[in-house]
Order: sequence, then structure tokens, then C-alpha cells
Amino acid sequence: MFAAIGRFSVRFRWVIVVWWVAATVLAVLLLPGIGGVIKNDTTAFLPTNSPSVRAAQLAAPFLGGNTQVGTLVATRQDRALTAVDNDRFDAVEREARHVANVVSVRDAAVSADGQARTAIIEFSNATEGGGHAGAAAVASVRGILSQEELPGFGIFLTGPLPELVDQQAAGNHTANHVQLLSAIFILVLLALAFRSALAPLVTLAPAGLALALAGPLIAESSKFGVQISSLMQLLLTALVLGAGTDYGLFLIFRYRENLRRGLSADEAIIASVERVGESISFSALTVIAALLSLVVASFGLYRGVGPGLAIGIAVVLVVELTFFPALLSIFGRAVFWPSTPQPGPPKVGRWGRIAARVSGRPVAALVIGTAVLGALASSLVAYAPSGFDPGGYIVGSNSGIGEAVLAQHFGVASLSGTDVVFRLDRDVWSDTALLDQAQDGLSSSGSFSSVTGALSANGVHLPPEALSSAYRRLGPPGALAATEPAGTHVDPFFYNAYRATAEFISEDGRTILYRVGLVAGSPGSTAALQAIPSLRAEVASVGRSIGATETGVAGQAAGAADVSSISASDILRVAPLVMVVLAILLALVLRSLVAPLYLVASVGLSYLASLGLAVALFVIVGGQLGINFTLPFFMFVFIMALGEDYNILLMTRIREEAATLPLRQAVVAALGTTGTTITSAGLVLAGTFGILAIATSGQVRQIGTGLSLGILLDTFVVRTLLVPSAVVLLGRWNWWPSRLFTVGLGGPQPVDGPPPVLAAPAGPGP
Repeated sequence: MFAAIGRFSVRFRWVIVVWWVAATVLAVLLLPGIGGVIKNDTTAFLPTNSPSVRAAQLAAPFLGGNTQVGTLVATRQDRALTAVDNDRFDAVEREARHVANVVSVRDAAVSADGQARTAIIEFSNATEGGGHAGAAAVASVRGILSQEELPGFGIFLTGPLPELVDQQAAGNHTANHVQLLSAIFILVLLALAFRSALAPLVTLAPAGLALALAGPLIAESSKFGVQISSLMQLLLTALVLGAGTDYGLFLIFRYRENLRRGLSADEAIIASVERVGESISFSALTVIAALLSLVVASFGLYRGVGPGLAIGIAVVLVVELTFFPALLSIFGRAVFWPSTPQPGPPKVGRWGRIAARVSGRPVAALVIGTAVLGALASSLVAYAPSGFDPGGYIVGSNSGIGEAVLAQHFGVASLSGTDVVFRLDRDVWSDTALLDQAQDGLSSSGSFSSVTGALSANGVHLPPEALSSAYRRLGPPGALAATEPAGTHVDPFFYNAYRATAEFISEDGRTILYRVGLVAGSPGSTAALQAIPSLRAEVASVGRSIGATETGVAGQAAGAADVSSISASDILRVAPLVMVVLAILLALVLRSLVAPLYLVASVGLSYLASLGLAVALFVIVGGQLGINFTLPFFMFVFIMALGEDYNILLMTRIREEAATLPLRQAVVAALGTTGTTITSAGLVLAGTFGILAIATSGQVRQIGTGLSLGILLDTFVVRTLLVPSAVVLLGRWNWWPSRLFTVGLGGPQPVDGPPPVLAAPAGPGP
């Protein structure tokens, strides 16, 4: 089958190249871009029955859980807002109501110092997730803000949707930056490997085309339920460019090897696809299968990353099997210019010499490799999950400036920190003493550094009796105008403070909210995450004391705690499935039931070692409080899947050589010919993930670092020491129950014997 694919690609090379380029251009033009459909809030991927999600639902009357919401905030420097300022703000509100996809605009609060005023804008469901509709709506509102600027006066648009739009714009910029750095890194590395001007470009081109095509296809899949995060967008760049270049390297190195054996250019391409096509197909299938296994995870972020990246790898595989051979056929031998592969005997090279030493002392090599990985894995005793940055506002952006204004004039509690919610069985206006009782209960628990509720709205203390009196005299606070109506004869500070209680008491009066600061630390900290279980218990106790029917803790720390808990259970659910699926695929490609056992075990040990190395780097040496809780999960899936790529390439070559050589010599020949290929591929893949560590921060930096370390360990320890030594020690049992086990290896020659005597090496292997 693969020989037929190779012949087809060579024969119709120009048609194939034009078709792929045209298909990619049309996809980019006609399908949505991946940057417009991402979700940046990690907690948005939580199951609906998660405690933090339920708490957010309880807080929905305050619009805190509505992602299609923005906050207009106006501020006057150094003095209170003037009548002209308020008129300007009123005009902005009126104009904003006529913007497409704006559902409502309502006044919210005036700060205690009188220097800031807010309004809530609710957008339509069409803006959910940001995208083009969300970006257009936010841009239209901000266009109104930029008109008729007044000296010393400014209006900004912040809140969930504007922040998401700004995050998506920044995410697209970061993704483009990662793509550029990855492409430069790959080209430099390939130039060193090939010492050629064209080979690096021809090898990278299919991976670049696959990335350009995969993005719109994955974005289109969001219409069918695939959830796409900014993390997936960055991982897609590293994975597609890295894996695509790897598969290209497998083909082009075999192509050069076949040219050195005297084949014509087209014959060498067809033979390369025939031999390597099966290896890269099963390599891609292992990655796809591992990624698709994530659909059983509870956490939506994992379920979205799996299918999305699987689409990317599927595109890579088809492009590499058709587009890349067609390109090679067009360029022929010139792809290696200025050097030209000359026919001659195979070169042993440095990897052949290493293989000879390993096969000569397999027990020592196995013990040393296992000891190295085991020592690195021992650092896992210091592992602890850490908090995370869910996105946040972009410093310097319009939403970022707006958040800073809110914090300055309304307090940090006004931002998206931690909310405590109580649902009552009666109207709180009939017994406002409950507000005081709940606030005292929360304050006396010792877990909250600050508690802000209806009795302390806008920084003004309101006794419960005054609140009841104001309700009877003025009506519901949410229905009041921004400025005090004539004839009310109410102190302006009291009027604004009472009006601000709408942010803490629901319209029906049965849900009350408190914005709290945590003694444990900032909401994104590891300590805050770890404190959530006890906080929930304390809130539930306060709820029982006031007769609440339901309680909840919402916000970043609560969401992080739920994500951490679900992530830990997901890895226990997904890991066995991934290992079984990989073992089955290895059994199919190697026609063996024995080899998959130690191949999966070796990569599993590599995973533990690389995770331990990440813990040592970030926690023991770096002094961080923990490792982001998504790191163990992503490292397991990626390292298990990508690590088997190199095992498949090496083992299929050993099996190929073992058909005519004794096993020890087959190992030397296989590692000698694939050593440079796998090393180059490992460096490319590790480098593309390493770019994430350089070009990003926070959890993405940890993920990029961990994956890069794992790939390097797999490339230089597992493939160099563990796998070759295990193959030699098991002998013909590697192939049980296939034909090689039955008929023996290398004809009448013995399976095991002394390592081969090597001739003087003639330079590095191909």
C-alpha cells in the first residue's frame, strides 16, 4: 500500500502540490480562524456539577458568571466626577445600547470618593467565547469611548468579555511569535544536520502547510462540540511543527540512504515511502489514539485538547505521505545541494559504535539507564499541585486599565477574586440582620482577610436598620438612577452606598453575596487552592447559622481546586487506557506481544523521570510552591505517545535488519542508520516544545519545559540504552509469536553472539 502511495505521489507530483496549496488557501479563507474560537478561562471547562460551577450559578443574579458581560468604568483624576463627566457617561450608555449584539446597559455604582462610576453592559449570546462577533461588539463600544475625550477624564471597557477579547488578541500574537521562533529553530537545526540549503526548507514546508490547514479545520470542529483553549492553540503549533518535521526527517533520511545505495531519485522516494510509511503511520496513530483517549476525561480542557490535536496530527500524516514525497520528486537530488549523496557502503558512524557497546554489555546498559531515570524520578517526593493563572487581564490593554481603575476606587474585592454566596429560603429585606450575622460569621472564621457585602458596599458602613429603612423609602436598589432624584432628601454618600447594595443582594432578595480576601494568599496561589476545602466547610457552617438552603464559594481559587481534583482523577482514568491502546498499536506494527510490554514500560519510566526533573527544576531548585496540576496529565499523554514514535522507528528497523542479520548486528545496524534521524527528530521536537518555555509564562512555560525534558530523556536514554539492551537480552522472544520468532533470525546464524567487529568508521551515520 505504501509503495503505491509513493508511486502515486511521484507520478502526480505537480497535481498533488497544487491541490494541497489550494486546499490550504481555501480553508484559511473560508473557515474560521482558531484564534477566534478559543476559551481562556480554564474553569469554563469544568463539569456542570463541580462545586465552583454551582457557586457561579448561584452568583448569576449578579452577572458574575455571565461571560457576555462588560463593565464600563469612568474616572476623573484627582477630584470627583463633574456634571459634564456624568453627562458624557450617560451619552456613552445611550449610544452603547444601539451597538450590534448589546442587549442592555444599566448603571451600577459610584465610588465612595466620587471619582469613578460604573455601568454593566450585557452582550448577546452571539458573543459567547469572544471570536469575531465578540471582538466586533467590544471594538464598537470602545469606538464610542474614544469620541470627544475630556481632559483628565477617561472611560474604559473591562469585564469578562472585553478581557477575553484582549486575551484572544494577545494569544494570537503569542502563537504567531511561537510559530516564528519554532520555524527559525527548526531551520537552523536542519541546516546543521543536512549541511544543505534546500533540505531544511523542503522538510519544514509540509509541516508548515499542515499547521496552516489544521488550524481552520480544528476551529470548524468547535461547531461540533470540540472545546478549544489558548493552551491547545500553542500546543498545536509545537506539536504539528515538531511532529511534522520529525516525520519528514524519517522520510528524507531514508531517501538519502536509498540514494547512497544507488537507486534513482524517484525509486529512492518510492522505496522510502514503502519502508518508512508504515512506521510514521503507526507513529501518528499512536499519537492520535492517545489524544483521542482524552475524550473519557471529565475536564473539558482535556477533552478539547485531545480531539483538536488529533485532527492536527491526522493532517500532518496525510500531508507527509503525499505532499512531501511530491516535493522530493520535484527537487530530486538537488534537495541536498550543495552536497550530493554518492553510492557507497553503509557507514557505521558514532551511533553504530554506541550500539556496539550497548549490545556488548546489555545488562550494564539496562541497569545504568534504569538507574538514571529512577534517580530523576525520585524528585517526585517533592511534588505538589500549584495554583494557576486563568488568563487575567492584559496589562496595558483597555481592559487592564479599567481593572486598575476598579481596584483603585472600588477596592480589590471588586475584581474577579473570591465570592461567597448564600441562597436563602426567604427575602433578606424582611430580616436584614441576617446580613450582619453572615458577615460576622465569615469575619470571625479567621480564613478571610476582608469581607465586603451589602453592609459595607462602596466603602460606607450601613447598619441593617438603615438598609431596611432605605428599602422601604427608596425601593429596590437595582432600580435606582445613577444620580439622586430631586426631592428624596437623602445624603448622596448614603444614596450611592445603598444603590451599590444591588451588587450584593439579588433582585428577589433571596441570594446574598460577599466578596472576600483570603488569608491564604492571592486567589491564584497554591496556598489559596489548598485552602478551598476548609473554606467551603466554614462557609457551609455560616450558611447553616443563617438558615441558608445552599452555599457556595466561587472564583479563581475555587475553580483551581476543582480543576486540580478533577485532573488527578482524570489521569487515573486515562493513563491505563492510553497504555493499553499504545500497546495494541505496537503489537500490530511489530507483530509481537512481548516487545510492546517493555516499550511501554520504558517510556512510562521516562515519563516519571521527566516529571521528577520538572519538579526538581521548578520546586526544589526554583523555589516554586508546586507544579501546575495540568502538567502531569499533559506530560503523560504526550511523552507516552511521542516517545513511542522513536521506539517504532527503531524497532521496525531492527526487525527489518534482523531478517538477514544476527540480532546483535541487527541492533548495531539499525541504531547506526537511524541514530542521526532519531536524534535530529528528538532535538526538533524538544526544541519546539522548548520554545513554549521561552516565549510564554506560567503554566504554559512549565508544560513546555516538562515536555521538552521528556523528549530529550526519551531520545538519549530510552532509545540509546534501555531499548537496545532489552532487545539483545530478550533475543528472539522480542518477536513472539511472529514469523521471526519461529524461523529464527539471520538464517543459520545464531541469534546471540559476540558483538560485531567494526571496521574503521567513516564519519557520522546518515
